[in-house]
Amino acid sequence: MSITSDEVNFLVYRYLQESGFSHSAFTFGIESHISQSNINGALVPPAALISVLQKGLQYVEAEISINEDGTVFDGRPIECLSLIDAVMPDVVHTRKQAIRDKLSQQQQQHQHQQQQHQQAVDSSTLQSHAMRNGDAALNGEENGTHTLMSDHHVEAMDVEDEAQIPASKATVLRGHESEVFICAWNPVTDLLASGSGDSTARIWNLNENSGSTQLVLRHCIREGGQDVPSNKDVTSLDWNSEGTLLATGSYDGFARIWTKDGNLSSTLGQHKGPIFALKWNKKGNSILSAGVDKTTIIWDAHTGEAKQQFPFHSAPALDVDWQNNTTFASCSTDMCIHVCRLGSERPLKTFQGHTNEVNAIKWDPSGMLLASCSDDMTLKIWSMKQDSCVHNLQAHNKEIYTIKWSPASSGLNASLLLASASFDSTVRLWDVDRGECIHTLTKHQEPVYSVAFSPDGRFLASGSFDKCVHIWDTLSGALVNSYRGTGGIFEVCWNSLGDKVGASGSDGSVCVLDLRK
Repeated sequence: MSITSDEVNFLVYRYLQESGFSHSAFTFGIESHISQSNINGALVPPAALISVLQKGLQYVEAEISINEDGTVFDGRPIECLSLIDAVMPDVVHTRKQAIRDKLSQQQQQHQHQQQQHQQAVDSSTLQSHAMRNGDAALNGEENGTHTLMSDHHVEAMDVEDEAQIPASKATVLRGHESEVFICAWNPVTDLLASGSGDSTARIWNLNENSGSTQLVLRHCIREGGQDVPSNKDVTSLDWNSEGTLLATGSYDGFARIWTKDGNLSSTLGQHKGPIFALKWNKKGNSILSAGVDKTTIIWDAHTGEAKQQFPFHSAPALDVDWQNNTTFASCSTDMCIHVCRLGSERPLKTFQGHTNEVNAIKWDPSGMLLASCSDDMTLKIWSMKQDSCVHNLQAHNKEIYTIKWSPASSGLNASLLLASASFDSTVRLWDVDRGECIHTLTKHQEPVYSVAFSPDGRFLASGSFDKCVHIWDTLSGALVNSYRGTGGIFEVCWNSLGDKVGASGSDGSVCVLDLRK
């Protein structure tokens, strides 16, 4: 079976028409030259695109559930996948592996229960035997029995269950009508902001006695003299350091500044296309954004005017990070990293070395080192003092989606730690001074989209498309807590006190885990 780009374009065009997106359909029709294709539209049934997608989903579901010889895989019924699930990398392989792992775990548990039963029988036989043969035997053998029993007890304690966060400690916040891509805690108070594909951001109040109220920040555009929903994803959000203002970036090409009460303060419009990332500087007088239009912009946060636009990338800019109040780095699908300064007409430095798109960049807390991660499966550490990378860290075997530095305040390690999250389902912790991976965290079953250090650096939270949030001890690499949500996890974040973790999900849920003992 084959499908041409003309056919795909026609199905998308027809879908836009049927969904009432007449302007989009018209523009798309012109750009994709629909009128020049030789497809007979009269023969294409309504909802054809949905129908094709549905059949594709059913095929992937069947692939997971059915062996090559046509038998049902390990006796399991066909499962229901969401469209997002079905297009995830290696979904068939990872699901089958997860089922195999579960079956082998069940077998082990069964064998374990049989051994336990046998030991109980043996121990009661021992005791009755000892009682018949007097105190000497009782003392000697009973001690032996106690050792057996206590050893067994240690073995039977399931670490996974111990680490499981009880439902009573998890608050699931509902309200979003589509995937929630991002979440961020206010740096001063327990307000959690979230951004979704439903063209809203929300601010959830999780301060004591607030009863988790939500403010809805609707992202609208002016059309025909009135505000209408933009119907575009909110892709990025960031609080200013005082916690008084929230900036959001959207697929509609606008950045917006909101008060913490949910009122729109200003709209920043100069990007020509979706915004992928935005950040406040520490001083709170500038906002930095990165767009699909290949540019980065520094905005005046008070006036909403663009101070300077930097057109140095040759492809969409994916991420930005401030080094200080006027200097920043940006990365792009063009494989380059530029370091730029407000007022300078050229980049101060350009770092080249990645062989695929660069997904994220982060300055370390001192602003001396810049870390980058890429689809080329490497992490690189850069310094302004040299052109080539200081370290080229290779260990992941799939794309690395994001990275985070441990906070400067974590006096645990003399050396700074860097955490990386990858589509290979692992998280790695790196000692950057030595350029070595010190822990590989392997409990996730699917791509890991997000990692975040607790404010004291003692713990790391990770969120994956396997619906799990794991919390790890950064010193030992041990799993401390686990929570299984209701959707794939796109982002995890810690509140300023370090006692709550927020997580945003593909099913529209936002979850708050209370880690207070």
